Amino acid sequence: MLSAMLLWGLVVGVLALGALGRDVLGWSWGATVALVLGAMLLGRALTMAVTWLVAWRHPSAAPPLRAGQRLAMVLREYGAFVRGFVLVQPWVWLGMPADRLRASVQPMLLVHGYGCNRGIWWWLRPRLEAAGHVVATISLEPPWGGIDGFAEQLHARIEAVCAATGAPRVTLVAHSMGGLVSRAYLARHGDARVARLISIASPHGGSQLARLGLGTCARQMTPGSPWLTRLAAQRVTVPFVSVRTPQDNFVMPQDLQRHPDARDEPLPGVGHLAALCDARVLRLVLAHASLQKQ
Repeated sequence: MLSAMLLWGLVVGVLALGALGRDVLGWSWGATVALVLGAMLLGRALTMAVTWLVAWRHPSAAPPLRAGQRLAMVLREYGAFVRGFVLVQPWVWLGMPADRLRASVQPMLLVHGYGCNRGIWWWLRPRLEAAGHVVATISLEPPWGGIDGFAEQLHARIEAVCAATGAPRVTLVAHSMGGLVSRAYLARHGDARVARLISIASPHGGSQLARLGLGTCARQMTPGSPWLTRLAAQRVTVPFVSVRTPQDNFVMPQDLQRHPDARDEPLPGVGHLAALCDARVLRLVLAHASLQKQ
């Protein structure tokens, strides 16, 4: 569903801008193509600018970055946003092969975040597989539904992965809202099927940016929401790691990524989406997944 929405959004935007350039302004094809590309890139730059402005208004204490480091972080995040929401997720049915499930003692299941689909794992999944892991994914739908409904979809996917691989349990690797979906699953269904939870930039205490989001899940991720309050009362009883991005531009204040049951792994100098294309995240996931196997 999300891929179709993103794809249609791209198509409508290209057609509208193309008509503006050719039919209204009378521009050449070259100028019209430049208009389409420039407008699309500018629109996404403005979206990123909003996230950073909100983040800088609601900061957590974090080691300061040099000006060059901050600029590099912002540019990497912008690149990750464009790749994820223009080049990959709208075309997930073309560019993201089906899960290659086979017999495994403990497969990984990757759980995406708000407004995303399984395509967001385009960088991390093949590298986890290259390291020898069996990796499964899921697309949670509809994109702006409730997190409890997503937890039930995760329950069905965990059972299917265990059946396909013969594994008694999975390792959950969750990005952003996926960490809340995973915790909601554990609260509802227990830990019999989960060996470990590794969350990446997850708003365990919510995020102020959720106030600008759409849908039930955005309301649930607002700090202090009744849903978050109920979830906070549930302890996480499996080994739990929170890979925290202290300069995050979607979860703010950034310390809301902390959880009392989680081992805190701060990852400075990286944005919310760029964390999924960061070699340090790959090393942390592999390290903590291997600890579970020992």
